Amino acid sequence: MVAPPDNDVLWARSLHHSHSGSPALTGVSVGVREGEILAVGGPRGSGKTTLLRCLSGTLVPDEGEVWYNSGPVHTLGPVARERLRRDRFGWIDPEPTLVPELCAWENAALPLLLRGVAQRTAKKAALEWLERLDVDTCAKKRPHALLQAQRQRVAIARALITEPAVLFVDEPTATLHRVDRAQVLRTLLTAARSHRITTLLATHDTDVAALADRTVVLIDGRRVNSRENTGTSDAEGIAACSLSV
Repeated sequence: MVAPPDNDVLWARSLHHSHSGSPALTGVSVGVREGEILAVGGPRGSGKTTLLRCLSGTLVPDEGEVWYNSGPVHTLGPVARERLRRDRFGWIDPEPTLVPELCAWENAALPLLLRGVAQRTAKKAALEWLERLDVDTCAKKRPHALLQAQRQRVAIARALITEPAVLFVDEPTATLHRVDRAQVLRTLLTAARSHRITTLLATHDTDVAALADRTVVLIDGRRVNSRENTGTSDAEGIAACSLSV
């Protein structure tokens, strides 16, 4: 094994992975700097989600290496990988998966409660995040009573409440309308930058990818391009995103 560069908090080399014999990743290498927002672009089915799942330790690649803070992830056992995901990583899916029996603040506070944090402390933190995400008025409502955009914001609050070192974001606005999409992206990126959270953002939308610091592009499971995103502020990019089809 070759140790990753010192300035990369997350690093992968020559990743290969197949689903039921069908190649999803073929020789993908990528490095992510601390505090960087990296977009993983490409059309649907290009391997974006598989890459994020391998980097987060959710999947073990068939071949290749994944390193976090100079420690190998790909050689860890299931329990150690689960602990790493719980303690250091956050994840946001395209479709918010909330616990239906819990209200919004309880869903947001769940990661802290599972860590043994006192309910009063966890509730206070959850309410603060829900307020930042403009859904504090929904704190006592259960998921079935929330709009799709509200559910997604609660899911974002749940992912950010532990202030993870690395946040994996998989098409976070795919199911939202244009105005909701812009608001969610603005809040998510502002939180990531203000807390220096290293973020990997999978998206097929080039306008969304342009909001990141850098973009790597996958086509049919292969990395085909990488570019720095310069010249567009977050506000300008999010405005453009809200107007795009």
